[in-house]
Amino acid sequence: MTEKRFDEVVDEQLNNCKETLIIKGVEYRRYKNPMHNFDVGVQQSTTGETREQIIWGMARKHWISIQDIREDILQGKLPSKEKLDEKYGDFINYLL
Repeated sequence: MTEKRFDEVVDEQLNNCKETLIIKGVEYRRYKNPMHNFDVGVQQSTTGETREQIIWGMARKHWISIQDIREDILQGKLPSKEKLDEKYGDFINYLL
């Protein structure tokens, strides 16, 4: 991979993440609160989880999916580029 292509990939990924966060932000936002779903998760928690713990729980789902994909690759089952973009993009977005 060239440096130029690396920079292009980084730009593409960041643009995709931003676009997804904006689209999903509109979908999940309530009462002008972009953290609405996470705050409701705190309210519904029976163990007193914080917002950050709720967010990590949701991110963990994507991380487990990525681990499953990696296991599939080791067994010769290759995912589509679109699937990889989606899974890694979702995980990056939760980290953001």
